[in-house]
Amino acid sequence: MPRLHWVGTGLSTRPGLRRLIENGHDVVVWNRTPAKAHAVLEGLTADVRAFDPDSFAAALKPGDVAVSMLPGDWHVTIAQACLAAGAHFVSSSYISPEMRSMDAAFRSKGLVSVNEVGLDPGIDHLMAHWLVADYRAAGGHAPANEITFRSYCGGVPKSPNPFRYKFSWSPLGVLKALRSPSHSIKDFKDFNVARPWDSLTRYDAPLPAPESFEVYPNRDSLPFIAEYGIDPDWRLRTFVRGTLRLDGWAAAWKDIFREIESLSGPEGEARLQEMSENLWQQHQFDEGEPDRVVMCVELRADRAGAPIYHKTYVMDASGDARGSAMARLVSVPVSLAVESVLADEIAPGVSAAPPDLRLVDRWLGVVATQAQRLAVVDHLA
Repeated sequence: MPRLHWVGTGLSTRPGLRRLIENGHDVVVWNRTPAKAHAVLEGLTADVRAFDPDSFAAALKPGDVAVSMLPGDWHVTIAQACLAAGAHFVSSSYISPEMRSMDAAFRSKGLVSVNEVGLDPGIDHLMAHWLVADYRAAGGHAPANEITFRSYCGGVPKSPNPFRYKFSWSPLGVLKALRSPSHSIKDFKDFNVARPWDSLTRYDAPLPAPESFEVYPNRDSLPFIAEYGIDPDWRLRTFVRGTLRLDGWAAAWKDIFREIESLSGPEGEARLQEMSENLWQQHQFDEGEPDRVVMCVELRADRAGAPIYHKTYVMDASGDARGSAMARLVSVPVSLAVESVLADEIAPGVSAAPPDLRLVDRWLGVVATQAQRLAVVDHLA
């Protein structure tokens, strides 16, 4: 029986890890502090070991599956250990260039490295694959149609606060993301922005009670055009993957934006770390305080100025007695990916969340049990 090696037991790991153990898989949990891992397991029986790269690599056997829930700079090290041992690899993180470069090696050994199977990236990919397939099946798709694709996701406090945000983990990642440029398509042209607050817009989410959010492009959206199976000859009016925030967020963060823009060099990095520590102390979620995750993935096709297809896959989830929404929606999809790897349902090589509609439907069916709302809104019905 293949063994699962789950590495890292941070705030977003518990529900998926528990699900795998409760489903009867042989799981080894690796963490730098084993006591913290035992706390996450809450009495569930599992083999818990202190993590160090050498011990971990020595424990891998052919056919095993390793799950990295560590920070992104560890993924390549763990994936390399998997290659050496003949094991598979799973992570929720974006595929880095270094990970992508290992595609041929994983393929040649018949091994899987599946990534981007968490919340965002992850669930959003599944929704996008579903929408593109549904649009093709609707019968009206043609190269002359004008396509609008928008995908927005954000974790926010369930009860809005004056800061319009709370942190589930170290704010440093959020601050660094705010310094990153973005690439998307707007009005049929490349739309490149140096700072998110320069491209902030309003988005009206199609929730049962309509709600407006502030949104901005995130990272580089353009590689996902091909990833989602969109034909090169489709006319893209809009294509953007972005971040969603509560209305009023930009006003509450204006001083942070101003300071971030002024930082540079080693001193700037040190100040960013200091800002992160201060924000964590002031704006982290309180013990037991419910969080909220909102995701909207929208596909619209227009012909002669009128919509012929327009649907949005919508998810709204809140923390409850099962734990935080963020933890459920990151780690449960990871556990689904692990089980699909074990069932030989994902092809060898380095890949993201699969486009196979059988897996898309099955995974989203499980995701539906983790959210208070998961639905497809047909705007033309």
